Amino acid sequence: MTEPTTQRDRRIDGRGSAEDRSDDQPGTPEGRRVVELLWAPAPQSPVRGPKPRISLPDVIAAGVAIADTEGMAALSMRKVANHLGVGVMSLYTYVPGRSELVELMIDRVYGEHALPSPELPWQQRVEQWARETWRIYDAHPWLLDYNMARLPVGPHVLDVSEALYAALLAAGFSGAENVAISNLIQWQLLGAARSMISDADEARHTGVSAEAYWDSRASFWESYFDWNRYPTMAAIWEAGGFDDPAGWDFERMLDRLLTGIEQSSAVSREPGT
Repeated sequence: MTEPTTQRDRRIDGRGSAEDRSDDQPGTPEGRRVVELLWAPAPQSPVRGPKPRISLPDVIAAGVAIADTEGMAALSMRKVANHLGVGVMSLYTYVPGRSELVELMIDRVYGEHALPSPELPWQQRVEQWARETWRIYDAHPWLLDYNMARLPVGPHVLDVSEALYAALLAAGFSGAENVAISNLIQWQLLGAARSMISDADEARHTGVSAEAYWDSRASFWESYFDWNRYPTMAAIWEAGGFDDPAGWDFERMLDRLLTGIEQSSAVSREPGT
């Protein structure tokens, strides 16, 4: 996204008065508020009387705990308040609302993402990054319900993104190609996680496993499946492809993904490419 030149230049060279910043602020008031909460949450000011029972980190932790246990759809300001044993209106002292809380929760759990050492070869850095991302999705399946194209611009989210971009830059991918390969990795992991991790999470919440789901619809194969209309699927089925766990194996998926990226890296380093 292209930014206005005056704002970009002002940020780069550090100039710009307080009046400039207050009269010509980018974004919306709501957007600026959540950015401030992500990057510069106001310290709790000392007041006379009893010490506040909760803090902003307490509110975020409660939201994460509820989403981990019950899913994103179950998250509400009232449930967070009940979890903390406070009145719901007291939460608005800390966060404007549910959507802002979710952004803070996402940045909070991204802080659990271990970052690969820059000293490692780029292949190991990308592999470690992918494994850590999968682990975070598995630990917090509610992340998979979020629109990942609009991740919060929080410090931990950006740390994770920076680590992947840096590893791919070391592989020889720069500019738009770096972004394209990064998106390939993230979209592959996200799509696979939504299929495998979300399915396991649904089984935990509903008590219906994937096997039980498909068994309940077993009549379809004899009554309606047309071998002439779907010959490729029929051939794969006869060869046992759909029943082979290798077809759904994370390790095999990751190996294929990394091999493809390594081959692309070799091509990008060839003279004239």
